[in-house]
Parts: sequence; C-alpha cells; structure tokens
Amino acid sequence: MWKWECEDENPKGVIVIVHGAAEHHGRYRWLVQMWKCAGYHVIMGDLPGQGTSTRNRGHIKSFDEYIAEFNIWVKEARKLGLPLFLLGHSMGGLIVIRALQEEHQHINGVILSSPCLGLIFKPNKALELISKPLNILAPSLKVNSGLSVSLATRNKEVRDADENDTLYVTKVSIRWYRELIKAMEQAHAKVKQFPDLPLLVMQGGDDKVVDHSLVRTWFNRAPLREKAYKEWDGFYHEIFNEPERDQVFKYAEAFVSAHLERGT
Repeated sequence: MWKWECEDENPKGVIVIVHGAAEHHGRYRWLVQMWKCAGYHVIMGDLPGQGTSTRNRGHIKSFDEYIAEFNIWVKEARKLGLPLFLLGHSMGGLIVIRALQEEHQHINGVILSSPCLGLIFKPNKALELISKPLNILAPSLKVNSGLSVSLATRNKEVRDADENDTLYVTKVSIRWYRELIKAMEQAHAKVKQFPDLPLLVMQGGDDKVVDHSLVRTWFNRAPLREKAYKEWDGFYHEIFNEPERDQVFKYAEAFVSAHLERGT
C-alpha cells in the first residue's frame, strides 16, 4: 500500500483508488498526480496476486481476499481525518461494490470507472464449461487471460508502455475466473444492499471488455437518492487512460468537489 500526499496546507480529502484485473498501481501515476495537484491525498495498493504483491500471481482462493485488502486501504485513509472518496476501475469497481454491499461505511462519494458487472470478452465456450469442474479439481491451474491493452485503451502511449510492463498479469487461474463470475452475480443479486451514497458511474461507450448494458442495468436498479451515469461515446475500457483523459478527470473532480461543498 502506498500513500501520496498533496502539498497543500489544507488538503481537501483523500481518494482511495482500486485498480482493475491484471494491472497494478504503477499504471495510475498520471491519475495519482492529477488528484494530488487538485489538493487530495491518494491511497492505493496492489491487489493480492497482482503487481508487486508477493502472493501467487493471477490466483486467489476467494474474492473476499480483494475485499479484505480494500478494507485495509480504507482504514488507513480514515486515519487522515478527511472527506473520503472511493474510485474503483473495472474489477476494482466490482470490489468497491461488493465491499460496500457487505459492510456499509460512511463515504463521501463513490466513483466507478467501467465497473466489471458483465463481460464482453469471455473465454471460449469449451473453457467456460470445463472451468466449473476444474474449479474443484484444479483451481490453481492457469490459462492465458487473452486480455491485451489494445482492448483497453486507444492511447498509443499507454499501449507502448504496457508492452514492456513485466508486472502485467497475463495468466489467471481457474479459481480466479470463477470467483470473478460469482462476484459479478452477487453484485447484481444484492444491488439493493448497496448503501445510499452519492454515486458516479462513468463508462466507456465502446468498451471492449465490460458489457456497458449490464453496467447500466445495475445502475438503474441501485436504489440511491443521488446517482449519476456518464457514458463517454467512443471511449474504450480504461477511460482514465484514453487520449481525452483530461476531460474524464475534470468530470470526476467536479463530482468530488460538489460533495465537499455539500458536506455530505
């Protein structure tokens, strides 16, 4: 876990960022710097089995491992005594959803970036069928994820950097895949258990990884008094890495700023 502190004498708040599948905190340098320059502290870490984590790469025994790690980051953020906001991207968004469904917490606002609530990119049907018995017989067996940065963003600079990124996870276990599927199903089944917090969902309109129609379905069913949905037309999955990412950040910052002013 890492903590980046802004240089302002009176910081506005703290942002806890939760990264997506296969990636790591290093891919968020630009976003961390943007939040710092805007007057916020940032807390983030690498999820179990990803990035610099020493645990078995690409493998988990349970999705609860992610939730437990997320709760550690939130606990650390609370020590700063500032307004607290969550930003979860893709699987990180799913982790935020599942964590808050299981334990309601006082949060000033939640931002979900292309949350993983349904997949467009799936393994072939044979692997899908065989993954269920293998989850019992050989849960740690790993297969190529098939995911590539070319599916995630149109930004050539980011694509080029990821080609040489040795921390990027390329193989995932059968158990990891089944736990991801189960977590998505639980997120939809327990949608009404999501706490009544200010929510902003931002989704790439041309997402090639996550099914944005299922994201919208979850959003529409969430019984919140204050929620907003923004779909970025033509954007791929990683909206904070797209060539127009400055616009995306400004939109997210406006949401956070508005809830500071309202004293949520």
